Amino acid sequence: MDGYRRGLALLVLLGLTAASGASCPNMVQQISAPPLPRVLPPQPTLDQVVAAVNRNSSQIESFLATHATLTGPGFPPLRANVAFQRTQRFRLRADTAVTGAELDIGSNEELFWFWVKRNQPPAVYFCRHDQFDASDARQMLPLDPDWLADALGLFQFDPSLRHYGPEAVAGDMLKVTTVEPRPQGQLLKVTIVDAAHGWVLQQHVYDAQRQLLVRAVATGHRRDPLTNLVMPTEVEIDCPAWQFSMRLQLGHVEINRLEQDRAELWAMPHYEGSPPVDLCSPQGQPPGLRGPAQRPEAHRRRPGACPPRAHRSAASDACPVWQGAGPG
Repeated sequence: MDGYRRGLALLVLLGLTAASGASCPNMVQQISAPPLPRVLPPQPTLDQVVAAVNRNSSQIESFLATHATLTGPGFPPLRANVAFQRTQRFRLRADTAVTGAELDIGSNEELFWFWVKRNQPPAVYFCRHDQFDASDARQMLPLDPDWLADALGLFQFDPSLRHYGPEAVAGDMLKVTTVEPRPQGQLLKVTIVDAAHGWVLQQHVYDAQRQLLVRAVATGHRRDPLTNLVMPTEVEIDCPAWQFSMRLQLGHVEINRLEQDRAELWAMPHYEGSPPVDLCSPQGQPPGLRGPAQRPEAHRRRPGACPPRAHRSAASDACPVWQGAGPG
């Protein structure tokens, strides 16, 4: 599991500290696709859908977004720079014109790190990749945070897992359900794909009780004119269990044009007054690391239930994400 993905997941748990009260999301109508040739037949097989998604994602070796914006409840809009290079190199830095640097999340081949300016006590938290799975920090995460990097356009169907579908859903979309065994019980992953172009539009992850853990909605898909590869330009991430949501607007993304000799980009930073703290040691647990918030019983829906009709769009009135989501 790549460290840049872990770092992003920990941002959800630790980061910008706002209880958004995000509810179990409905499936929304996606943007209209530009007039590009279809890559999938009208009634594709599962193998054809998997091949279309993996063919695009597997060719993205790097990307760079220098004019991104990070927003969410409880913190001001942040200017952001995002860079990625396979396999374990990632960097997200965000700031404001008034307050300067606000957060720094990254990874290299050895370790991942994150720094949030407003964390108390201030520190650059880090962990070695090979120590994360056995650490207490890992126990606080309900799932491997691979889905967060997948949300940025790097998603691939794992051929070693069981996949079901595709099923046609509203808005010219297809649903593929994946079962992933875990020691705590199997996870259920629902992936919504554009039925014509094979773009990944939505990802929903459920626990063994069919309770929604996280979701990602990707919009504004753009084909890079030099590589013909496609990435979204905006990603919205909701984590209802932690009452957290954020939106990352990537804007113009350059694909496979990141220089190779950028060693400083992948080095763990040093911020004055923020000593390095090993997140994966018992003494290194940051104060903000905690489990999911417990909602009042009256506001909980039964596992797998649809949201109230008032919270559903016309395109999702039948709540197709939850209907027939894989084996019982």
